[in-house]
Amino acid sequence: MKISVITVTYNSAETLPDTLASVSQQQGADIEHIVVDGNSTDGTKEVIEKYGGHVARFISEPDRGIYDAMNKGIVAATGDVVGFLNADDFYSHPRVLQTVSNVFSDATVDACYADLVYVDRLDTSRVLRYWKSRPYKPGLCRRGWLPAHPTFFVRRRIYARYSGFDLEFSRQADFEMALRLLDIHQIKAVYIPEIWVRMRIGGISNNSVLGSIRGNLEAYRACKKSGVHVTPWFIVQKVLSRLPQFFARPSD
Repeated sequence: MKISVITVTYNSAETLPDTLASVSQQQGADIEHIVVDGNSTDGTKEVIEKYGGHVARFISEPDRGIYDAMNKGIVAATGDVVGFLNADDFYSHPRVLQTVSNVFSDATVDACYADLVYVDRLDTSRVLRYWKSRPYKPGLCRRGWLPAHPTFFVRRRIYARYSGFDLEFSRQADFEMALRLLDIHQIKAVYIPEIWVRMRIGGISNNSVLGSIRGNLEAYRACKKSGVHVTPWFIVQKVLSRLPQFFARPSD
């Protein structure tokens, strides 16, 4: 079984080496690493040349944003399973993808996900937030829940059947995707209760209060577009569901 890991990057030459090393150091899995770059101008191509000897395909061209780049990665992928690891992120240990491969040895499993920690951009040993997930139950997404996207692995055939990211949602296409796959199409997803990814703090939907508000409004619109009945209370639920991340810490 081959796992395609897609890394989307734009002017992230400073942190990209950690991401590349994280994937190259994975053990016990057949890996295809695809890097999709938005035509960076900060030396990203030189970073790939220096540290990306394992990279199966490097795409560098203008795009319409992060989710457009992710869709390009899905199209380019040849693996049985597809996951995403962006240029500010890295795997928490070298056996993550082996665990993913083991999970998908069960042919009935369509997707899997795990936990994630947000870390300080300069001191990645310092945990600032802990996204501890939970086993999926029907209807969770329409109550504002979603799995941590960098830990979310999906069979490529599922993307072929149900399409990729909806570019109407520039901040919350990952939520719309989870809602569509899990709540609406009810694919079978397995939760693994361990930390798979360390993410440097920041991001398109949570790097400011205004960004968070816009992201939550997008998620509300995604529900409406999918025909899922929600009220404005959905936005409150979504915000409240994030609060435990700021207080919980991994036991190890």
